[in-house]
Amino acid sequence: MNTDRVFKALADESRRALLDALFAENGQSLGELVARLAMTRQAVSKHLSVLEAANLVASVRRGREKLHYLNPVPIAEIADRWIGKFERDRALALVALKKGLEAEDG
Repeated sequence: MNTDRVFKALADESRRALLDALFAENGQSLGELVARLAMTRQAVSKHLSVLEAANLVASVRRGREKLHYLNPVPIAEIADRWIGKFERDRALALVALKKGLEAEDG
């Protein structure tokens, strides 16, 4: 796994939006993704290329369509490597605390 590529891919808000769209409905075409997001076809295509290079998205041709699928494995590997170093329960408690504090402010 190329961790640098995964972190670079995840650093961009638009690419995270694409991953969220694929999480919501896996196996979408480029046209379907463009319709869901406020991006041009060229921008979505470029972001998908970065996600594919990071192995976060896999694509399969079905006739004339190219369907895109979320590959959660690199994210799980990062979570295991980085979060696994810490006690998972403590990390989850801190996340819950952060969300609670943000909810009070918002």
